[in-house]
Amino acid sequence: MKKKVIMLFTFLAISVLLSSCIVTSHDWEADISCDDFWEEPDSLSNDFTVEIGDKITVKLCSNPSTGFKWEYETIGETVLKEEDYDFEEPDSDIVGADGKEVWTFEAIKRGTTEIRMEYSRPWEGGEKAEWTYTIYVTVE
Repeated sequence: MKKKVIMLFTFLAISVLLSSCIVTSHDWEADISCDDFWEEPDSLSNDFTVEIGDKITVKLCSNPSTGFKWEYETIGETVLKEEDYDFEEPDSDIVGADGKEVWTFEAIKRGTTEIRMEYSRPWEGGEKAEWTYTIYVTVE
């Protein structure tokens, strides 16, 4: 009986130690509406301090029926990778309503980077950088 109790406590102690070593990732989100851009027309930004494995989801107001779309460039170290891109349809049945372009980035190594996003009409002569959104990321 004493041997079983010691084995049970040993098993529990090892389980607790192993569970404390498990690294969990965190999800971060920036959800920017068209109203946010109308209120702050120059540019918007966010700073994130994350760990390797964490994910950052960026949702930006978008209306492809106007010819505008978001494009981005990474400035600095490659510490994030684009994991997913999607377009969320508008919540409304109104023709021409705004949806959201959605990116998910994963932190893959330590360092710092900047992702600059511009809402433009991409053709020659089209409006450029009508809105800008920048994320500054430090991966620890």
